[in-house]
Amino acid sequence: QVQLAESGGGLVQAGGSLRLSCAASGLTFSAYHMGWFRQAPGKEREFVAAITKRGGITSYSDTVKGRFTISRDNAKNTAYLQLNMLKPEDTAVYYCAATSAGWAPRRPNEYNYWGQGTQVTVSS
Repeated sequence: QVQLAESGGGLVQAGGSLRLSCAASGLTFSAYHMGWFRQAPGKEREFVAAITKRGGITSYSDTVKGRFTISRDNAKNTAYLQLNMLKPEDTAVYYCAATSAGWAPRRPNEYNYWGQGTQVTVSS
């Protein structure tokens, strides 16, 4: 059974940092592109970042580019999202997702598997 387990969320002050992890099991991790999405209360789920199977290509939303960094360690079956210079508007539940489809990182429907999410709260 495929499982994606996010961790690393929490409460942080504006300007602070967090590192989210997404531990994958039940799948051949290196065969999947990985993505991070977020959903704030009352808003739709939005794309944050994605990384290709071997980590050679990354993609970011304009709102996080330059502040967040996505990475992966295929030996550990884990994807990461480093969140720097956090702002209150970054407050959301962050989800990791995996896709075996082609590289279309911003489309949630392209992803086969999703984690349960981890809450990130940024105070002003």
